[in-house]
Order: sequence, then C-alpha cells, then structure tokens
Amino acid sequence: MTAALVARMRPFTTTIFAEMSALAISTRALNLGQGFPDSDGPSSVLRRAQEAIAGGMNQYPPGPGLPELRNAIAHARSRDFLQEFDPDTEILVTVGATEAIAATILAFCEAGDEVLTLDPFYDSYAAVTALAGARHRSVPLRRDGTGRLGLDVAEFAAAVGPRTRLVLLNSPHNPTGTVLTRDELAGIAAVCQERDLLVVTDEVYEYLTFDGVEHVPIGTLPGMAERTLTISSGGKTLSTTGWKVGWVCGPAALVSAVRSVKQFLTFVANPPFQLAVAHGLREERAWISSLAADLAAKRDRLCAGLSGVGLDVFRPQGTYFVLAEISPLGTTDGMRFCLDLPHRAGVVAIPTEVFSADPAAWRSTIRFAFCKQDAVIDEACRRLAALA
Repeated sequence: MTAALVARMRPFTTTIFAEMSALAISTRALNLGQGFPDSDGPSSVLRRAQEAIAGGMNQYPPGPGLPELRNAIAHARSRDFLQEFDPDTEILVTVGATEAIAATILAFCEAGDEVLTLDPFYDSYAAVTALAGARHRSVPLRRDGTGRLGLDVAEFAAAVGPRTRLVLLNSPHNPTGTVLTRDELAGIAAVCQERDLLVVTDEVYEYLTFDGVEHVPIGTLPGMAERTLTISSGGKTLSTTGWKVGWVCGPAALVSAVRSVKQFLTFVANPPFQLAVAHGLREERAWISSLAADLAAKRDRLCAGLSGVGLDVFRPQGTYFVLAEISPLGTTDGMRFCLDLPHRAGVVAIPTEVFSADPAAWRSTIRFAFCKQDAVIDEACRRLAALA
C-alpha cells in the first residue's frame, strides 16, 4: 500500500520557523526569527505553576478549562476591554491560540467556504483553512503616507465573495506590527454585518502596543458581540509561550460549537499552567504593563540598529516584530538573504514572503523579533553593521 499526504496539506509539510531555527542552532547564530522571549514571565506566575504541580494538579482538568482560569479571563476582559462574558458558557480554554483558531475554522467552515484574512498573515491560518477543506483569501495591508501599514476598507469589502464564511482578523498584527484603528475596525464591522459574516479575532498581542496606540477588540463595536469570537492566550501576555494556554470567548452557541470540535483535537491540557495563568491575569497587571514598556524600548533599540545598517524599517505599533526592507543593501531576494544571513553575519531573520498569498509583494522584506535581551539585540545589530 502506498500512502500519501492529502493534496490540500502538501504545501504545509514544514514551516519556515523550523527551518530557520535549525539553521540558527547549526550556525550558532542569534535567533531573531522566531517570536519567543528569551526571559521568563512574572516569578509569581512561575511559582504558582510549580506549586500546582507539587500539589498534585497533574490529571485531566474540566473540558472547558479550570473554573479559576475561565473566571480570571472573564475578569480580565471586563477590566481591560469592557467585554462581558459568562465564564461557564462563553469561555473555552484551548491548547494555545493556534488550537482555538483551528477548532473555530473546523467548526464553522464547510468544504469550499472561504476564510478571509489580512495579508501578510500568520502561517497557521492558511494551513488550518486547508485542513477544513475551505479556501483562503486575503486582503493586503499597504503602506500609507505615514509609513504605517494600513487597511483599505473598500478593498476589504471587495474581497468578500458569495462563499466567504468567516473573517479571521489579527490585531495587533503579526508580522507587520500594525494595530488596526477604530475607523478600520468600524469599516470591517459594517461589511461583516451587511454580509452576515462570522468574525474570529486573534488578539494574542492585545496588551503589547506602544506609544499610546489603543487596541480595540472588534467585538466591542456596536452589533459585533453576537458575531465575534475573541481568541487570545497567556503566552505573549505573560511571556510563557511554551505553556500553550489559550482561550476563545464569545456567544454561548458559538463557543459550544468550537468546543464540539476542540474536544476531539486535544481534549484537555495543562492544568497547572492554567492555574498559573489565572493568577497572572488577576494579579500581574502591573507586570504586563511594564512588559509593554520594555518591549517598546527594545523595538526602538532594534529599529535604530537596523536603520543604522541602512535597512528601511517599518516601525511597528505593537507585537514582537519589526519588518525591514533590504533593497537599500542592493538585494531584493529576502528568502536568499535570510538563508545566507546566519552564515554571513550570525543572525537569523524570517523572509516576509512566507506570510503572504502574494510572495512577490513582500520579496524584499524580512522580519526580525525584538522580544530578546538588550545584549542580544545589540550584538545582532553589531553583526549586521559589520556585514553592511
């Protein structure tokens, strides 16, 4: 018998992150490619997980997630974003935001339905859409007169077709660092209400915005709560990305549908980490604010270094990431540049084209992560300067 991977998943057999991380290890390069911090979250959160493990919380938690975490999520959404959710029926704990997104698309998309995203997009979006047998479409973010990458709402509306079922938004946005404005979100909301579309929001960087830029959950806009599923996680908020504790919040009927799928993906996971994240959401709000301020300083540090090398930098409004245009260095092949960079300069970056349905549009742009220690950022800039 000859077995082969189904055709719809063949474009997704590996990820650029695995390839570049392996290259970082083999060349001993500084890894500014993958978006994980190189320092831990609040000590009280780490200690709470250790105490839970030592205290015997090592068996299956309840299917929807620990009540302590669901209550803490409801508390944080109300306190910070004025969203009200019933922790018993409107919140579901998942194995990271990635599982929440996958379970949602599998729950609501039939074969041939379309999922509409922004472009560029986090790489799992296209893969889980293909897993559902649905089709992926995207709307480009474009550089405006200020240098910000923004959304043309008219272009978004034109991309909605008769088979569009679901809009998957990501703001603050990976990989561009754009934070959608209230006006952009209002335009999206109007289209979604007119066309009766479900909105799924990936808001994992919701607390990590800079320079006073406001993150507005689209579910808070008039007429949107009943058609929006809000997804987030503790990984970015508390610098515990390896714990994979995520959640989805929304109307009870929609969350119930997601739970119907999620239970057959991973069933449940991570009870000691769920308890620790619950503690972090309730008790470490000041630490979270200090993290955003610290990341803003790291962004400025890396942007200055990249600009000094001669790269044209897209200054991000949030997240862990900064995009840079490499054409000032005399090359436009971002993929080749990133594959060569660990050998030439001992630094790893990611070619932005891997996040796009139109790779040519981003061919000369690469992504760096600045969620690293200052000494690592400074050394990376020093190495890049020597290369230039």
